[in-house]
Formats: sequence, structure tokens, C-alpha cells
Amino acid sequence: MNTISLSSTAIKNMFDQLQQNFSGNLSVKVKEHILDIDNEFGRGRIRGITFKSGISLLEFDVKFSQDFTLRAGTAENPPICFAYCLRGKVTHSFGNQSNKKVLENFQTGILTNKAFEENVLHFTKGEHIKISLIVVKTTSNQNILRKHNLNYRIQKSFLRGEESKNSIYIGSYNLKIADKIQQLEAIQQRGIVRSLMIEGLVHLILAYEIQQHTDDVKNKEMNKGNLTHRELGAVREVSKTIQNFPESQHSISELSHQSGLSPGKLQEGFKLMHGTTVSDYIRALRVEKAEELIKTSDLNISQVVYSVGFTSRSYFSKIFKQKYNCSPKEYKEKQQLMSLSA
Repeated sequence: MNTISLSSTAIKNMFDQLQQNFSGNLSVKVKEHILDIDNEFGRGRIRGITFKSGISLLEFDVKFSQDFTLRAGTAENPPICFAYCLRGKVTHSFGNQSNKKVLENFQTGILTNKAFEENVLHFTKGEHIKISLIVVKTTSNQNILRKHNLNYRIQKSFLRGEESKNSIYIGSYNLKIADKIQQLEAIQQRGIVRSLMIEGLVHLILAYEIQQHTDDVKNKEMNKGNLTHRELGAVREVSKTIQNFPESQHSISELSHQSGLSPGKLQEGFKLMHGTTVSDYIRALRVEKAEELIKTSDLNISQVVYSVGFTSRSYFSKIFKQKYNCSPKEYKEKQQLMSLSA
């Protein structure tokens, strides 16, 4: 088994050390570090970025060619790490301790550790791993903490004014976070716009992870629901199909047949992932696509209505107004006025 030790938690230093060990191609754009690997160690991508707030994002999307252990050292004030496994599974342990915890796909994890203790991640040969780590910097300097209010509140909530200790929480299965990470991966913009969009989604994912922890504490027992890993994956595939073709006349029976899930399981999965029913999810995507077409195309309202899959203009106008607080016609007129003034 190969082992790599990282002596720094700073993204720049970390990626310099990763490249020294893995080789690969390292690129840096607006503080976003990307290491592409395609050699005897494995194939995939490791990405990292640090924001001014002291929050960092570290992502692994890799398949290693051999069993591999990553040991990451920490400083006097260890960060709080929020993990989410999108694919495969990763095993974690502290330092040289034999006790290990497994983070499976669609699960959240929150870990803290005592000063100067190592976090050890164990990757299995041949397994495709996709894991996101949101790292929140901590400090004992109260003046610095108050400059970054979000960090202060997170540190206060999870450390409660005490010294950081070794602890790892493995949370419930959460498909909403998988959806947000998919949006994170889909960002095509560049420069400062890209950085702002990544930071916004990272904060949203962080909020979902903290909310998951809060819900689990209230429920006391882990709430996996009745869905297996395969079923959770099938729900994600159905979601992608609807996202790609919202205008199609999807039916519950058709989607159930395609996914191999019963209608009840499919609805349960959508409640878990999107907080809504299949029908409401389809309707919401159609309205969003219609808004985009009204804003960017020359289609009239009726053409927009039918191109996104609605069959009634009056019904579309009703739900559009509920969402945007104006009728489609008023919205189009405002867009035209803005174009003329520009």
C-alpha cells in the first residue's frame, strides 16, 4: 500500500505536495487548483480552492491503480471538515489508531481532531471515488473569528468553546447534496464569476450538511429511509433525465419502469433528494426553462408554453405568476424594455 503524507493544510502547499507524489498536470486559475492524473498511480482529478472566508473546497474524483493512504497533518488549531461521498466509499482513521469509519456514497460526515493529529484517508484499488471535503478554518484568536462571522458560528456550534477533539460523525443518506455537487461540477463560467458561483454553492452544500447533522441529532437514529444504494442511484438518474428533457411528457409509470423502482420508491426518493414530488419537480423545471426562453429567445408566450411541455397557457400563466410575481407577458415586456434601454 502506498502512503502520501501532506504536511500542510494550505491548498497551494497541499497541491504542490500532491503533484510531487502523483506527477500529473497541475493548473491554477483564480486560486482554483486542479491536478489531473493519468499514469501508473491512477486516473482522475483532484481539485481545491480556498475562499477569503477561510473556507476551502477539496474534491477527489479518482480511481487509483493500487491501495492508497493519504495522511494529512493538522496544526495547533485543526479545521472542521464536512465530507460528502458522491461515489464509492472512503475509510477514515485518526493518526495510528486502528479504529476506522467508512463514509459510503450519498452519506455526509463531519470530523474534528485534536491539535497536530493526522487525518488518514484510505482509498481502495480500482474503486472510483468521488468525495467532496469542505474545510472550515478554526482559530483561538477571537478578533480574527469575528471578522469571519460564518467561521465563528460554525466553530462555536461544533467545538462549543472547547479544545478540538478526535471525533467523526457519519450522517444519514442525503440526495439533495448530490444534486448540488452536480451543479458545482456543471459550472462552465470562468474568472471571478466562476469563483463566486463555486463559493455560493459551497456555502449552500455546507448549509445542507449542517442541517443534516441537526436533523440527525433531533431524530437520534440515522434515517436512511427504505432506499438502497442502487435505488438512490436510480433516483439520481431519473432526475438527470427530467433535467435534460423537462419538455417530455413524463409519467410516473414510465419513469418507474425505466428506473426499475416502484412508484412509491420513486416518490420517496424525490422527497429525499428534492423535497418535493416527481410532478412538482417536473413543473418547477419547466417554469424555470420557460423563464429562460422568455428572457433570451424571440418566441412568443404561446410558443414558449408548448415548447417546455405545458398544454395550457392559462395554467402556465398562473404558476409563472406564483413564482415570479408577474405574468409571463409582463415579464417579457420588462425584458424588452431592459434590452432597449441597454
